[in-house]
Amino acid sequence: MRMLLTLILTLLFSLGLSAQGIKLLDKVKDNRASFHYTYSLSRDGGDFKPVTDGEVVVEDNCYIMEGLGIKVTSNGEIRLSVDPEAREAVVEKVEKEDMFTNPALFIGSYKNYLDKIKVNSSDKDSLDVTLTLDDDTKARFVLTGIKFSPKEGKSDFTVDVKSLPEDYLVTDLR
Repeated sequence: MRMLLTLILTLLFSLGLSAQGIKLLDKVKDNRASFHYTYSLSRDGGDFKPVTDGEVVVEDNCYIMEGLGIKVTSNGEIRLSVDPEAREAVVEKVEKEDMFTNPALFIGSYKNYLDKIKVNSSDKDSLDVTLTLDDDTKARFVLTGIKFSPKEGKSDFTVDVKSLPEDYLVTDLR
């Protein structure tokens, strides 16, 4: 899940590679962004095979990501991953320098990935990119319905473990 989140949000912030350039990155920093993603993977030069799809909302260092039946909510300090089908949840402390789990850190560092990202197509609300992970592995993301809205504050990203039903198995790793 961490790898998936890293790749998806790297791609969101790589929107600066499109014709809209740095202005779009500035828009990400100053707004709430949401989008639908489809993720597929190619190994050994083969065809891209679907892995997952879902929804992402990000604002400042907070995010909500839903995919594979799991909802991950982070307020920038604590991350809660909930699997309603398994009736399980994991609570973790977010490490400030952990770019693999905190998408907001990519806003300032997307340029580190420029040599690994190929923009297949983009327009005002969608992006199709391929990220080369190594010589044999590539990830493809299609982001659609990209929307920017004014920041609403962190209340939507509240991590409230006590609100989970009593029958959930909660693993607290803080």
